[in-house]
Amino acid sequence: MLTRRTYLKNLALLSAACAMPVELLRAFETSELITRAIPGSGEKLPVVGLGSSATFRQVAQSEDISALRNVLATMFDNGGTVFDTAPSYGASEAVAGQIVQDSGKTDAVFWATKVNVAGRGGGKADPQRAREQLAQSFRHIGKDPIDLIQVHNLADLETQMPIIEEMKADGRIRYIGTTSTRTSNYPLLEKAMRDYPLDFVGVDYAIDNRISAESVLPLADELGIATLIYVPFGRSRLFARVGDMEVPEFAREFGAETWAQFFLKFAAAHPAVTTVTPATSQARHMLDNMGAALGRLPDESEQQRMIEVIDALPQA
Repeated sequence: MLTRRTYLKNLALLSAACAMPVELLRAFETSELITRAIPGSGEKLPVVGLGSSATFRQVAQSEDISALRNVLATMFDNGGTVFDTAPSYGASEAVAGQIVQDSGKTDAVFWATKVNVAGRGGGKADPQRAREQLAQSFRHIGKDPIDLIQVHNLADLETQMPIIEEMKADGRIRYIGTTSTRTSNYPLLEKAMRDYPLDFVGVDYAIDNRISAESVLPLADELGIATLIYVPFGRSRLFARVGDMEVPEFAREFGAETWAQFFLKFAAAHPAVTTVTPATSQARHMLDNMGAALGRLPDESEQQRMIEVIDALPQA
């Protein structure tokens, strides 16, 4: 059974030795992570996963991808399974797919990728190009069926959604959905949630960006749609706001030892949230993030205290 002392000891060791071999990145003695069920199936997923935009994307485009091998190994070795990517995230999908295939972990990963060949500004998508992009994702990932494919950024749903619906019916895709991280598009996202048989939506939500909790997340809860949460750190905004402040003592009551865990536990605590997917290119940060899925999540009164702490800080 993992103890807080063991976790912190191993986190400190990993922080002090970022280049340690993958074999030494197994920080958890057991992986009893907090999980949430996908409403449509009951399948359980860890509440913390891994995204592949931001720094992950940058490293994927470089010549040395060893850091990403360590990040993915750290997630797998500590009970994580959910990996969110997209063809538009540079080389992220291809590089991660190859790393995971080389490790023999392809079937153990809950792969969430996307499709979008629509032009910018609401252009129409070419169905053939969409199918070609999907075929490329199957080649990159090396798994059939792929666990989740979402129409990226609500792009031309009329064209692209029927394609992934068809592939789901054929057994090529297990779950389908769509995404949006723009507040102005939330009405369109909510319409899509009502109009299409979605299993998932991807949306932004953070302790200082709670707008999706006003309508999108409650609707997901009402309709039985699972959610992937994006940018839970506001990219780097939240870390800039807290600076070198200490994590509030009350946060340790629910197991938040670091600011990353504080922010992730807040996002995961919403009852409509299935998995939070922060991106990182560093194994020590991946381990820290996975720590947010240990212990318990804050209750409503604790969440309100967390909000008060952050709202009192100057904007970054």
